[in-house]
Order: sequence, then C-alpha cells, then structure tokens
Amino acid sequence: MAKLDRTRANPWRLKTAPGTSEFTAHVDEIDGKPVLVCTVGKTVLLYDARCVGHLHAMLKTVGDWVELGGADEQEPATDGSVEAWGRSPANPVGGWYGLKKGFRGGFGVYVPPLLEALGLCELEHNARNNRMRAK
Repeated sequence: MAKLDRTRANPWRLKTAPGTSEFTAHVDEIDGKPVLVCTVGKTVLLYDARCVGHLHAMLKTVGDWVELGGADEQEPATDGSVEAWGRSPANPVGGWYGLKKGFRGGFGVYVPPLLEALGLCELEHNARNNRMRAK
C-alpha cells in the first residue's frame, strides 16, 4: 500500500484530471481516524483515508478503465463510475467516503489524481469524460 504521509505543512500539490483546477491533499487525524483532506481554494473536502487502498483494490478487481464521473453531493453519479462507487452501499465502508455533509461528492474528481501521484493508477487527462485503471 502506498504511504499516505503528507501533512498540512507538506501536502501533495495536484491537478484534476483535465488539468483545469489545482488543489492540495494531505492526511490528518479527526476523532482518532485518518482523513484525507483536499483543499480547493477555500473549500475543504474530507474523505475517509481508507478510500485510497479501497479504490485501488476495486480498480484491480475491475481490471479495466473506469469512468471518473465526478459529481457534487447533490447531483446523481453516473452508474458504474468511480463517483458512484465512492457513495455506494456496496463499497467497503457501506456508503459515502466523503465525510463533510454537503461536500461529500467530488470523490471522482479529487481522489483519482492522488492515486496517480502515488503510482497506483493510470489516469486520463482529456478535457472531459476521463477514466482511470489500476497499475
């Protein structure tokens, strides 16, 4: 498993798959649990840090490209997409990896670039409709 050792003082500096938005990511602890903190401008998104290993395992099981399908919490996720899996009752946490009510979406936008930075996946960088697959 990739080492999630970046802190607020030394975050990953990432871009969304199309390269249109920059954001940072680091790991912190909230209530004794590791949390992935993604900061986009002034917006802070929180995801259960287990999502990195869980998403990589899901991609390995699928063995092919999976559409990212990024969507805000209030929008429906495209069936079969990374976003849909990140909120599905069938995933290992039984629902949303996003932890901040109202900002639980975006899983398919902000988590895939981190997996790419960790060397766990291939990620497309098209203007739209990007996909990812496990390495």
